Amino acid sequence: MELQKMGGEMGTERLNGSVPDSGKTAVLEDGYEDEERVLPEQEEFLPHIASKKLNQFTDFEGKTSFGMSVFNLSNAIMGSGILGLAYAMRNTGIILFVVLLLCIALLSSYSIHLLLKCAGVVGIRAYEQLGFRAFGHGGKVVAAVIISIHNIGAMSSYLFIVKSELPLVIQTFLGLPGNNGAWYMNGNILIIVVSVCVILPLALMKHLGYLGYTSGLSLTCMVFFLISVIYKKFQIICPLNETHSEKTTIYYNGNNGTVEPETDVCTAEVFTVNSQTAYAIPILAFAFVCHPEVLPIYTELCRASKRRMQNVANVSILAMFSMYLLTAIFGYLTFYENVEAEMLHTYIRVDSRDKLILSVRLAVLLAVTLTVPVVLFPIRRAIQQLLFHKKDFSWPRHVTIAIGLIVTVNLLVIFVPTIKDIFGVIGATSAPSLIFILPSVFYIRIVPNEKEPLLSRSKIQAACFAALGFIFMVMSLSFIIADWAMVTTVAQLFLALPPDNRNWSKQGCGVLCFVKDNPRRSYFIRFYDLKVLASKTYYAP
Repeated sequence: MELQKMGGEMGTERLNGSVPDSGKTAVLEDGYEDEERVLPEQEEFLPHIASKKLNQFTDFEGKTSFGMSVFNLSNAIMGSGILGLAYAMRNTGIILFVVLLLCIALLSSYSIHLLLKCAGVVGIRAYEQLGFRAFGHGGKVVAAVIISIHNIGAMSSYLFIVKSELPLVIQTFLGLPGNNGAWYMNGNILIIVVSVCVILPLALMKHLGYLGYTSGLSLTCMVFFLISVIYKKFQIICPLNETHSEKTTIYYNGNNGTVEPETDVCTAEVFTVNSQTAYAIPILAFAFVCHPEVLPIYTELCRASKRRMQNVANVSILAMFSMYLLTAIFGYLTFYENVEAEMLHTYIRVDSRDKLILSVRLAVLLAVTLTVPVVLFPIRRAIQQLLFHKKDFSWPRHVTIAIGLIVTVNLLVIFVPTIKDIFGVIGATSAPSLIFILPSVFYIRIVPNEKEPLLSRSKIQAACFAALGFIFMVMSLSFIIADWAMVTTVAQLFLALPPDNRNWSKQGCGVLCFVKDNPRRSYFIRFYDLKVLASKTYYAP
């Protein structure tokens, strides 16, 4: 990413939400004063010069083409959430999934419209600064915390992919028949090694601009992933041999019975609702969050206007909607009921030595690893602004914050068992805040009542939009908590059964327990849940 300095008078509109040095205040276009200071990461590009002009740092301000802006925003939207979309379709059905995906895409576009309108009113193009203008210091804190939570969730999901995929890639390269127990086959150790050797050096860089070169590679890798998913649909035959058992014998209160396997294991569900549907909407919402990056891209856009930037957002969302939909449909129609929360792991059950899938796994691993430092930068900036905004740049503090964030994320990845939990919880909290709630309340507070009265149609729509976000957050969290409680209850029942390998059906990384008198009602229990509930030997079939 190239960088440049733009000079401007102190009284002119500030385009990138940056702030003047020292204790001086800057007057914005609407007459308000802002007392924020220069961010430590920007100080080299915003040197204090004793003159009447303020040297202002922006990235490609006003020089990025429409097409490149679409590429940048598409890359901001695209993330590891694409790996969980087939799992979301499995638990909603094709029709419900398409409806939900379309609704989330349209709502994301509308929320970007609200952000752009707020930015146009006050001349600020930074998410946290909009929070400061709307609610003062408290608003800035809330915006910074939510962005940090979301980005920590994104970093966790990226490293979880490294944890689950890198040992299998190493195993394939070395030609090992299975896990030999060596340290390089332990995912927890590998993410620590990758974090120390690759992520940490990049995260310690003082300026974000040098990390921009990986964005094109990341998007290209995901396009390669989509092409491979489509190609594999016509190669893999359902059912998968290892997951399609002849029959399962279970015990319940001392009585035993036989449950025949489902005959429609390879039939696509058009519409379905089950205990896992609660994860579908958060996964979809998590996949469309790009709002912290919208305003910086707006700053860089050539011939920038709200209408032009809205078109950039609409084209980007449409492109990602198409890519998400194709990935979900072809991934689901490849594995049907056997698809897992992390789709790449499902391909291993077919052929762990497939060269194409190995190439895809390497591409995705490279993309997500190099993306982690970019995602870490806004969190560190938020921490610096909230806790050390009156202090000059300090290398010890800069390094300490980066190490602390990386250690925190590593602990999350080591102790959170599945990527579904990360997507579900983070998507149910930070995603509705960034998409629904914050843009709406910013719009209501920032747009003057003289321009749009409080009871105007636009502000009523924004209020309803915020209410929808609150409802979505509460419902999603409630469903997820209820599902965790149900799985725990079923797991306790399972552990009370006789220790016979006929009691359950092994599938992937857990077991499948059937509910009495309803063979089609079942719960998938992870080995992790069983280990938490009891310390006993597990009987593999």
